[in-house]
Amino acid sequence: RDKWSKKMDFLLSVVGFAVDLGNVWRFPYICYQNGGGAFLIPYTLMAVFGGVPLFYMELALGQFHRTGAIPIWKHICPIFKGIGFAICIIGLYVSFYYNTIIAWALYYFYSSFSGTLPWASCDNPWNTPNCTNYFGRSNVTWTNFSRSPAEEFYTRKVLEIQKSGGLYDVGGIRWQLLLCLFLIFSIVYFSLWKGVKTSGKVVWVTATLPYLVLLVLLVRGATLPGAWRGVVFYLRPDWGKLLSTAVWVDAAAQIFFSLGPGFGVLLALASYNHFHNNCYRDALIASAVNCLTSFLSGFVIF
Repeated sequence: RDKWSKKMDFLLSVVGFAVDLGNVWRFPYICYQNGGGAFLIPYTLMAVFGGVPLFYMELALGQFHRTGAIPIWKHICPIFKGIGFAICIIGLYVSFYYNTIIAWALYYFYSSFSGTLPWASCDNPWNTPNCTNYFGRSNVTWTNFSRSPAEEFYTRKVLEIQKSGGLYDVGGIRWQLLLCLFLIFSIVYFSLWKGVKTSGKVVWVTATLPYLVLLVLLVRGATLPGAWRGVVFYLRPDWGKLLSTAVWVDAAAQIFFSLGPGFGVLLALASYNHFHNNCYRDALIASAVNCLTSFLSGFVIF
């Protein structure tokens, strides 16, 4: 079986898998919704007693048996081999929607190469009379029917929802999005087609670039007026929320969603390690980086 060329290739691959949209999109919202700074207590406890041990267990199993998510069950308990197939099917579903989101991002990236950003005004062919532009304006009348130019760009230009009659009539194919999606799947394929020899090099870009973007957005956001109020809004503790069971459930769901045990990816990545690799230290490093990234993303967003 192939092995990682460098230890850093493995660490970046694990970090790149664990740090995803759940850190940037989900954690800041969940933290704000469940008591701000107080939410960090159940989140940390769930990480220490639930997320990190499972994270370490998957790395250890993959490294010991040196097999992927399906054949590993022949060594553990052959009757449970169906779990491996279920993991692969779930991974297929996840790849569908993650790659679709990345395709949207690619479309936005392409659309940004214009003199005026198309989601910054209501003077475009796809806008409706309900479009309300609030950029650079102080007195804006907002009603229940008002829509921002950014929302109308996404729903009426990117997705063209107005051409859909519902679930049974989704409209035609958006060839621009189809082309973006094909390009994304092609990039993913050529990143993996030679196994860890190619993916180990790709993660040097895919795992580090998000931190560069987060740093740029953090510096930019910190210079905007009202930045400190956003941070207070994000971290003001509401200790009463800790008495709610839902907060603890959300903390457990977030840490498992973020670290990603149970998807089989950690098993596969660790199976390319040397047998005597210190996967315990790797689990602690990757888990700490993941949780700190979630915390940092909250500052960026708010």
